[in-house]
Amino acid sequence: MRLLRKIKYIIAAGAAGGVLASYLAVSAAEVALEEKYREDPALFGHQNSRSKWDFNWDRQEPHTLVKPSKSGSVDSEKVEKVKPTATRNLILIRHGQYNLKGTKDEERYLTALGIEQADYTGKRLKELAMPYTSIVQSSMCRARETANVISGHLPNVPLHTCDLLQEGAPFPPEPPVGHWKPEMCQFYRDGARIEAAFRKYFHRAEASQKEDSYEVLVCHANVIRYFVCRALQLPPEAWLRMSLHNASITWIAIRPSGRVVLRALGDCGHLPPAKLTTT
Repeated sequence: MRLLRKIKYIIAAGAAGGVLASYLAVSAAEVALEEKYREDPALFGHQNSRSKWDFNWDRQEPHTLVKPSKSGSVDSEKVEKVKPTATRNLILIRHGQYNLKGTKDEERYLTALGIEQADYTGKRLKELAMPYTSIVQSSMCRARETANVISGHLPNVPLHTCDLLQEGAPFPPEPPVGHWKPEMCQFYRDGARIEAAFRKYFHRAEASQKEDSYEVLVCHANVIRYFVCRALQLPPEAWLRMSLHNASITWIAIRPSGRVVLRALGDCGHLPPAKLTTT
């Protein structure tokens, strides 16, 4: 521990007298306090950085959905009735390369390469032949164009639009970067919206869902990276430590138990090397 090393250093350096005695007395108390914190950080209002998985992260843990009796007990039969049995699979697609010179959303359309990238991703999803239940697109131009290309390969899958999935600044990143510094008001505004999107789409299946579902969300890199951190219960400020290629596939499975599995992060193996971009 740092305090003990500091004490040993002072002793080795030849410190003596009342100053050392006072320092040792204070340090001993600090050491005891630190040990107390390590044993039970909740006493200090903090959660252990290595805390266990929160199974009620989506507030859908079965026993919390059943109203307890007057005695405080919960009917186990009622709990069984609300337990999900299916897995929800969320397929997150980043849009293709777009016109970076555009200043308005409608000017940030896909480039010719971006259209190609989206086409490769559409073909890949078709080849995977999952029983897709829906495609949800961000309402921004580049995401809508990407989703339309993908939808052409999955013509029988319903296509919906969601404003919550728009690009933005989800959370102040740590460590910060010098080339991208949104105002704090932008994090405040965008963060609430993107968090709302997370809560809308990330949760375990309803008990009435009998088969596994596969939902495609076509959106943006910042949104997807934030979703990954939140879904895995990682610090949300870590989202900018990941990089995603255009038209890449990120796959998250939400088990009936509430466990979350990241099955793929930014998978771009379906794109030829010459077609890979990150902007």
